[in-house]
Amino acid sequence: MARSSRPPRPFFDDKNRAFWLLQSAGWMGYFLLRSLGGVANNMGLLFIVPTALATATGYSLTLLMGAAFRRLMTAKPFWTWSVSITLLLIASAAFSTIEVWAHATFYRPGTVPEGAQFLGAILLDFAVLAAWAALYYAINFFLKLEAQTDALQKLEVQAATAQLAMLRYQLNPHFLFNTLNSISTLVLLKQTERANFMLSRLSGFLRYTLINEPTAQVTLEQEVETLKLYLEIEKMRFEDRLRPHFDIDPAAAGVRLPSLLLQPLVENAIKYAVTPQEQGADIAVTARLIGDRVQIGVTDTGPGLNEVQPRDTFSTGVGLANIRDRLVQAYGTRQRFEAQPGVTGGFAVTIEVPYETEPKELA
Repeated sequence: MARSSRPPRPFFDDKNRAFWLLQSAGWMGYFLLRSLGGVANNMGLLFIVPTALATATGYSLTLLMGAAFRRLMTAKPFWTWSVSITLLLIASAAFSTIEVWAHATFYRPGTVPEGAQFLGAILLDFAVLAAWAALYYAINFFLKLEAQTDALQKLEVQAATAQLAMLRYQLNPHFLFNTLNSISTLVLLKQTERANFMLSRLSGFLRYTLINEPTAQVTLEQEVETLKLYLEIEKMRFEDRLRPHFDIDPAAAGVRLPSLLLQPLVENAIKYAVTPQEQGADIAVTARLIGDRVQIGVTDTGPGLNEVQPRDTFSTGVGLANIRDRLVQAYGTRQRFEAQPGVTGGFAVTIEVPYETEPKELA
């Protein structure tokens, strides 16, 4: 029979079970230590009987203390401390009284302790109960802090997921505006065949964006195929003025990226390199595996940076900052993003991410 690979449950996963285990183990240890100490001091085996009674007393008193402490933990600190100390003193006095009476009954038959004699063991009993109370509060406050930490982590993940989804959804309106505007123009010009072609490509592109969750990751190969679908739509607008080139290292094709990460970079290149130039421009998308990292580049042969056409924004306010934010959300400090003038002119964006092929989503 195959062994189960299920990881062991945390000890405090069941708080009720953990309490009874610790309670029973702790008082069993107390009983054994007191009994061995009595036998070692020549008290005889009879010493076990009053020790058992004292252990049962301590066990019962701490159960009552625990029931009270559970309610006090939600009270104001003043009441928690004052009532807890009062209960501890009362329980210590009761513990000492019963323990002294039990020892007197078995070792001094016929004599009954009087007055302060009943408190002969109160220092030891107070120390034992105080240690129990401190451990009880420490464990419960630790569990409470751990629960708050887990809740905070879940909220942080949910916030990161919501932000990542928001960043992804910002991309679609800008693209849709341009494409639908082009289709509308083709319809007005009665170029129905070209309009139908753009509609079919737009349908495929939108199907892709709807199938993939905004927080999901896709392979670079899938991202490139989506880019090509997008560029087919844009080629209808710019024809030979738009000249895309792809140079993807097969070894890097399996790396996973946030979906639609590269599309806005290509759209940015089209807007600032192809649109303003009568001859259009070349847009190159490259990817290389370098060690355990993948370097992706999007370059164009446009006019490059100038004051009239800053490259850091789109007309809708969505641009390179969006890509930076998405990379930070997905990889933290393990990514690199650079936007700068190209070596031979134009504009170049370089992205470097870890080579990860396992699917990963924010949960």
